Amino acid sequence: MGETISTGDDDAGRMSSDPTLRSASAASDAAASDADVQALLGLLAYTELTTFTRLAESSRRAPGTRERRELARRAGNAVTRQEWVLERVAELGGDPDAALEAFDGTYSDYDARTRPRGWWERLLKGYVGHGVVDDFCRLAVDGLDDRSREVVLEVIEDGRTDERSAAVLADAAGRDPVLASRLALWGRRLVGEALGVAQGLLVSRPGLARLVADGAARRGGSGADAASPQEHQSWVLGQLTAEHTRRMARLGLTA
Repeated sequence: MGETISTGDDDAGRMSSDPTLRSASAASDAAASDADVQALLGLLAYTELTTFTRLAESSRRAPGTRERRELARRAGNAVTRQEWVLERVAELGGDPDAALEAFDGTYSDYDARTRPRGWWERLLKGYVGHGVVDDFCRLAVDGLDDRSREVVLEVIEDGRTDERSAAVLADAAGRDPVLASRLALWGRRLVGEALGVAQGLLVSRPGLARLVADGAARRGGSGADAASPQEHQSWVLGQLTAEHTRRMARLGLTA
């Protein structure tokens, strides 16, 4: 969906601070299986594949050679991160190609509904869209085995340190109030569509739902009563929305 944006350990802590979180009754019956872990890894690897495609296209459309070179470099980094994830899939006995194929088309509707008009909207789309995916994966990492958790967090962190769009967007918005207003509206549209993708994943991918529920239960306390799947989804979407608000605030934009 875009270049990787991470919220950092402090933000991850805020996401886990709600003591009322309960694991979904339909998703918390079993510990994470290798198949569930591979589902999350497949999502992350596919996201890096789409990141490469988007950055390569952005490089082609960039206004100057300096921007084209930077975007091309970041596109290459996305391919490297994808390989890290797929290597872990293979270590778990999975098929890397099948892991990617399982998520083919996941972002097609999102992309069709959020076609950027110009350079700035394209940059913000990457910042917002992949940020939501990162946050979703962070909610699930506590349910992973140690090695898989390490890989997921390493990929997210590498993408965060590779990110340059935030500073560029913040500078441009600070200098142009009209652009800032336009981007704020665009950001609201983007996050609405991105949250729809996250909700769809929770509904259609039981393995991902189990991982998120397990991770959430570990942070929220094992003695809590189980909530309904609907309450679980609402909590997840609430966490993703809160992180988006903080992400936009870092740009000086209203979410």
